[in-house]
Amino acid sequence: MHPETHLALHHLRAAELRAEADAYRLAATARRRRDLRTRLGWTLVEVGLRLAAAPRTAAAVS
Repeated sequence: MHPETHLALHHLRAAELRAEADAYRLAATARRRRDLRTRLGWTLVEVGLRLAAAPRTAAAVS
C-alpha cells in the first residue's frame, strides 16, 4: 500500500473514531441528566404522597 493512501485511511478512521466518541459523550451526558431528573421527580411524588396522606394521631396509631 502506498504511504499516502495509508495515511489518508488513517486520517479517515481517526475522524470516524472522534465522531463516535463525541456521540457517545453526548448520549452519556443526556442519560445522566435524565436519571437525575427521574430520581428528583419520584422523590417529589413521594413527598407529595406523604403530605396528602391523612395525618396519624397518637390515638389512631394505638
